Amino acid sequence: MASLSENSERKWGRMNAAQMLHHCNLILQIPLKKIELPEINFILRAIGICTKKEMQIFNNGIPHNMPGFRKVIVNFECDFEQEKFKLLKTLDDYQEAFRKKQFPDRHVLFGKMEEKDWGFLEYKHLDHHLKQFNA
Repeated sequence: MASLSENSERKWGRMNAAQMLHHCNLILQIPLKKIELPEINFILRAIGICTKKEMQIFNNGIPHNMPGFRKVIVNFECDFEQEKFKLLKTLDDYQEAFRKKQFPDRHVLFGKMEEKDWGFLEYKHLDHHLKQFNA
C-alpha cells in the first residue's frame, strides 16, 4: 500500500485509488460483522461456493470487473489519505478478530467459512485491488 498514491493509474475498472481503498475497507468489515450483506438466491450461492473452492484449489485470483454487492460498491468521491488511514485501522481490527477467532461461520455468497477461508479470500481480494493499481 505504501506505493499507492492519489494519482495511481488503474489497469482496469472504474474506481480511482481512494475509492478502491474505501471498497477494500468495506469488504474487510463483512467478517468484522460491521456490514451485513443481503441474502441471495440458491443459484448465486452455489456459484459462490464453487468459486471459493476453485480459488482455493487452483489458487486463482479474482476476475477483473466482477460484479459486487451494492453495499460495497464505491462510486462517490473519497479522500485518499483518510481512506488509507481507515483501511490500515480496519486491517488492525481484522487481525485482532482473526486472532480471537471472531469471524462468522458463513458468508452469504461463499457459504460455510472458517478463519482460513476468510484469510484466504480477504488476501485475494486486497491483492486483486492492489494489482489493479500496480502496487
